[in-house]
Amino acid sequence: MTSEEIKNNVEKALDEIRPFLQSDGGDIRLVGIENDTLVKVQLEGACVGCSVNQMTLKSGVEMTIKKHVPQIEKVINIE
Repeated sequence: MTSEEIKNNVEKALDEIRPFLQSDGGDIRLVGIENDTLVKVQLEGACVGCSVNQMTLKSGVEMTIKKHVPQIEKVINIE
């Protein structure tokens, strides 16, 4: 998978999870992808101060991204 395909698939994964975040007043934005294995995102809106945002990041966002792009090893939130 090329870097461009990885980026497109990560964006598709974020589009899949975005409605759930938006329903709670939050959102997510792709900041970048390093070495085709590390995805940097930024949680926005209500997600910023939410006490369960790390759980959302791991259980929801990271799992969905890995489903679309299996070689992604980690997803981190850039604050």
